[in-house]
Amino acid sequence: MSIELLDEADHDLAPDQLDELVGISRYVLEQMRVHPQAELCLRLVDEPTMAVLHEQWMDLPGPTDVMSFPMDELRPGRDGQEPVEGVLGDIVLCPSVATAQAATAGHAPIEEMLLLTTHGILHLLGFDHAEPEEEREMFELQRQLMLTYLAGRGREAAKG
Repeated sequence: MSIELLDEADHDLAPDQLDELVGISRYVLEQMRVHPQAELCLRLVDEPTMAVLHEQWMDLPGPTDVMSFPMDELRPGRDGQEPVEGVLGDIVLCPSVATAQAATAGHAPIEEMLLLTTHGILHLLGFDHAEPEEEREMFELQRQLMLTYLAGRGREAAKG
């Protein structure tokens, strides 16, 4: 997998936390059986930049936490099917919005960023939450991916 991280934001994330954003991206793409040569770009931006994107693409005011911009409309691999190679797309994250949301939710900013990265990748893979059934499916998958990733992260730390 080719995962590029463009850090254009002022934030308090440490280099190992930035690496973890790439790590969860790789994990989610592998779990979703995306082609190993697929390309993904993670872009961290400030609030003014995110506000412009949010207005331009969603016609909504102010910054948001995450936006996804699919390219080749890749889908998860399925049993008996070879995954398609291509450019998955871009995920744009706003660390300052994520940090505020994390404080409200009572967890660490990096956990919010990991969740948002997972959420963004699922959008790139065609998942949505506009309808109640779609929302249940997407959020359950997102929850499972986060839980298994975090459990694996704990096992890796224990190996130390």
